Amino acid sequence: MSSPVLPSHGRVRPLGLAQVSLTGGFWHERQAVNASATLAHCESWMERLGWLANFDRVADGTTSPDRPGWPFSDSEVYKLMEALAWETARTGDQEAEAAFKRLTARVARAQDPDGYLNTCFGHGDQPPRYSDLEGGHELYNTGHLLQAAVARLRTHGEDDLVRLARRAADHVCRTFGPGGRAGICGHPEIEVGLAEFGRALGEERYVEQARLFLDRRGHGTLRDIPLGRAYFQDDLPIREARVWRGHAVRALYLTAAAVDVAVERGDDELLHAVERQWERSVARRTYITGGMGSRHQDEGFGEDWELPPDRAYCETCAGVASIMVSWRLLLATGDARYADLIERTLYNVVAASPSPDGRAFFYANPLHQRTPGRAADPDEVSPRAEGGTRAAWFDVSCCPTNVARTLASLHGYLATSDDDGLQLHQYAPCAIGAELPDGRRAAVEVETGYPRTGTVRVRITADATAPWTLTLRVPAWAAGATLTDEGRTREVAPGLAGIRRAFRAGEVITLDLPVEPRFTWPDPRIDAVRGCVAVERGPEVLCAESRDLPGPAALDALVIDTRAGLKTGDDGALARALLPAHPGRAWPYLTHRADPAGDAGWIDLPLRPYRSWAQRGPTGMRVWLPVSTPHPEGE
Repeated sequence: MSSPVLPSHGRVRPLGLAQVSLTGGFWHERQAVNASATLAHCESWMERLGWLANFDRVADGTTSPDRPGWPFSDSEVYKLMEALAWETARTGDQEAEAAFKRLTARVARAQDPDGYLNTCFGHGDQPPRYSDLEGGHELYNTGHLLQAAVARLRTHGEDDLVRLARRAADHVCRTFGPGGRAGICGHPEIEVGLAEFGRALGEERYVEQARLFLDRRGHGTLRDIPLGRAYFQDDLPIREARVWRGHAVRALYLTAAAVDVAVERGDDELLHAVERQWERSVARRTYITGGMGSRHQDEGFGEDWELPPDRAYCETCAGVASIMVSWRLLLATGDARYADLIERTLYNVVAASPSPDGRAFFYANPLHQRTPGRAADPDEVSPRAEGGTRAAWFDVSCCPTNVARTLASLHGYLATSDDDGLQLHQYAPCAIGAELPDGRRAAVEVETGYPRTGTVRVRITADATAPWTLTLRVPAWAAGATLTDEGRTREVAPGLAGIRRAFRAGEVITLDLPVEPRFTWPDPRIDAVRGCVAVERGPEVLCAESRDLPGPAALDALVIDTRAGLKTGDDGALARALLPAHPGRAWPYLTHRADPAGDAGWIDLPLRPYRSWAQRGPTGMRVWLPVSTPHPEGE
C-alpha cells in the first residue's frame, strides 16, 4: 500500500494514496502549485548552489573540505526525491519521474562500496566518518534517504534508490548495531527512517536498530554543549521525559520514531510516555496556530507557558514534524484530538509557509511582526530564518523541501479505515474508496467549501452489501455542529460522530460546522498575551495587518472592543477596534492607568487568515490583540 506511514497494527489504518484523491478546493490547489512550481524550484536552487554537484564530486574523487552547503544539505536532496516519488504516484507526471531518476543516478554514484553515503565526511581531505556525531548530521541525512526510499518502494516497487538505501541502512546497522559503536546522531531522524524502511521491507533488524538508537538517547551519549544536552534530547531517556524540550524539530522527529517503535514492539509503556508528552506539550508549549518552538537561540521549546508572539520561532519544519507525530498517534489510538491538531497545524503553519506561486517560503512563523519586513530578493539566498517576507531560498533551506514532501502526500492524511468502516479526519473535496477486510466496499465523495463554509456533504458512491460505519470528526471548536442523515438532523458534540447502516449509492450525509468568527482567550498563565484576544474562524487563526490600518504605528496602538462582537468578512472577519491617539512621551510608563478610549477613533478592523499574511507585500502583523474589556471569566 502506498502510504507515508504504515504500521503493522493500530486502532485505525491509513488508506493508500491511490484510495484517496483531492478533487478541488484549497489543498488541491496547493498540491497543484507544489507539483508545477515548488519541486522544480527546489531542484533549481540546489543545482545552482552546488548541493547536487557535491554528489558528483564525491563520485569523481574531486571533493574537498570547501564543499558548498551545510553538512545536512544532502538531506534536502533526499526530501525532494521523496516529494517527487509521491508526486509521480499521485499524477503520473513524467517530468517528476524524470527528475527523480536523474537525482537517483547522481546520488548512486556517490555511494561507497560498503554502503556509506555522505558528501561532507569520509572522502579526500574531509573529516573522517562519524567524527562529529553532535553536529555532522550523517545519520540524519541517511534517515531522510530512507524515507525517500520508502516513498519509492511503496509507490513503484524496488528500484535503484531502494537498493542503495538498503545498502546504506545495512552500513548503519553494522556500524552502530549491537557490538558496534554505541553512538547516536545529534539530530534525530535516522530512527524514524529506519523504522518505516524496516516496515516497508519487512526487515525487522532495521526496526530493532531504531529501537536501539532510541534507548541510547538520554544518557549523555553526546558531548555537552552551551545549549545543554536537552538540545539533542540527550538529557533524559524518552520514557522518563514529561514534556518536549530542546530543538523542536529534533524532539518531534524523535517522538515520531518512538511511536513507530512502540507500535511495532507492542510497547505500551513507550506509547503512553509519548501520549503524556503530547498532552503536556500541546497544553502548555504550543501556539494557537499549532506552531511549536518559542526560542530563537536553539529553535526550541521554552518552558511551560513561555509563548511570546513576537519572538515565536515556530519553524515550518516543526509544523511538519508535529503532523508526523500526531498522525502516528491517531493511527495508534483513533483519538480525534490528534486530527484536531493536524488540522490546526496544516492551515496555520504548513499553509502559511509557501507563497501562492510556490516559489518563496517562511522558515519561522511569528505571531507578531512589529515592523514590515523588507521584500526578499527572489534571486538571493536569505541568510536569516526570521523575516517579515517569504524568501525564495535560505542558507539553511530545510523548510521548502519539507513542505514539498508534505503537500505531495497530503491526501494520505485525510481518512482512515478499520474493520468496520471509514473515518474522515480532514475535510476537503475528495473521493475516497476502500475495501474492508471482509470484502465490504466503503466509498464516498466529499463536497465542501471548507473552511470558508462549514457544510460538508458526504455522498455515498457504492452500494453496501452489509452495514458499515461512517465516522466524521467534529473539531474541538465546533460546539453546536449538526449532522443530517435520512432527513433527520441532530446536534453532534466535538469528537467523533458515527453512522452505521447499509448505505446506498447516492445517499448524502451532511455535517454542518459553525465556522463563524469567534474570540479565543489565552490561558492567564501565558504572560506575553495576558489582556489580549485572538480571533479564529473555523480551523483558521486570523490576524490584523498594518497595511489595512491608517499607518504602521496603528497596529501597536489598536484596542479591540469584544463587547461589539464580530462580523463575518469576505476572507475572515471584522472586529470593532479603537485607534487611540497616544501622545509622544519621554518615558514609556505611567503612574495612572490610561483610558484606551480617550481621543480614539472607531474602525472596523479587517482580520484575515494568518496563513495569508504578507502575501500582499511587507506588512506589520499581529494575532493577539489587546482588549478594552476583561476576559469573560473575570467579570
